[in-house]
Amino acid sequence: MKPFVRTVLGDLPAASLGVTYAHEHLIIDPSFTTQVTPDFELSDVDRGVEELLRFRAAGGQAMVDSMPCDAGRNVVKLAALSRQAGVHIIAPTGLHLAKYYPPGHWSGTYDQETLTELFVADVTEGIDAHDYNGPVVQRTAHRAGVIKIATDTRFHDRERRLFAAAAATHRRTGAPVLTHTEQGTLGLEQVDLLRALGVDLRHVVLSHLDRQPDPAYHRAILASGVRVEYDSAFRWKPGAGNPTLDLVIELLRDFPDQIMLGMDAARRSYWTSYGGSPGLTYLLTHLAPQLRSAGLTEPDLHRIFVTTPADAYAFAPSQGGS
Repeated sequence: MKPFVRTVLGDLPAASLGVTYAHEHLIIDPSFTTQVTPDFELSDVDRGVEELLRFRAAGGQAMVDSMPCDAGRNVVKLAALSRQAGVHIIAPTGLHLAKYYPPGHWSGTYDQETLTELFVADVTEGIDAHDYNGPVVQRTAHRAGVIKIATDTRFHDRERRLFAAAAATHRRTGAPVLTHTEQGTLGLEQVDLLRALGVDLRHVVLSHLDRQPDPAYHRAILASGVRVEYDSAFRWKPGAGNPTLDLVIELLRDFPDQIMLGMDAARRSYWTSYGGSPGLTYLLTHLAPQLRSAGLTEPDLHRIFVTTPADAYAFAPSQGGS
């Protein structure tokens, strides 16, 4: 079977994914997440379409959404964005950090087997229209194409249970795994645990690692074969240089098929359509020219934006079992 990715509108050959942002937040509905941080609310489909049309006009073709179960996810809205803007969208199952859920939330109490069944159903049957936040589960036709998991600055029992459930889901379905690292920490520990749990590291993406811009740390992680996603290029303060750009320039030659870019732009204040900046065109209209000026070639950029995301987010052969 040829490699495929699973988008909210169906499966397609991985080679058809196109220019991809590897970690975004396109819809965040009112939820505990937005109660705590109102700027995180990205619930307006029309504004989302407006932003994605700009992205598409700049040459973008696909985005990986990374807001998992019951933290503001709305797969029906993601499907509407995809249809109206003509952009491929991969939606996640999985769970985020505990801080994005209210005290007593089921994510902290369900056992590994229960979590696995919920995640597998998102991937194989369809994501719940109610986002697992009510007693009724109503499966949509829109399936998850990635498993999102996260750690804070240390592993707790919740995170170990979550990683085990994600690994079991990966082994059963082949779905790729996308991790959140808190400010770039615990990258090596995440890799070690996922390897021990039988996950195919070629289909693992570690996010936000550029927030720890130590090249030796990145080399140690990349030596495992995982993919990394950098998304701080627009966040560095003026006068501080751009460590994200520096990492790409230094590491791409040695790890040409393992580095991707995103924005993780999960705030209204980052979106042009909400009156913010720099907007979701930033990587294509601002960072890519800087990378070219620094000596990267068009084949280099094609790897970062096209072939590496297609390989990383393709489904691995499932192993069956749990």
